[in-house]
Amino acid sequence: MFKKITNYCKESYDELVHKVSWPTRKELSSSAVVVLYASLLIALVVFLMDSAFQFIMEDVIYPHQ
Repeated sequence: MFKKITNYCKESYDELVHKVSWPTRKELSSSAVVVLYASLLIALVVFLMDSAFQFIMEDVIYPHQ
């Protein structure tokens, strides 16, 4: 049982070190910028939809008196 766990750990380490292609710092930075812009865009869209629905609910469907 212990030998299986040790073998698994060695194979996992070998795969991470020798077989996985890690991104460069430039690729990682550009991907992070894309994720940041996409997150901001989605947040803006959700904010605009929320504001529109709030306006519709408060002023059109259930207006205050």
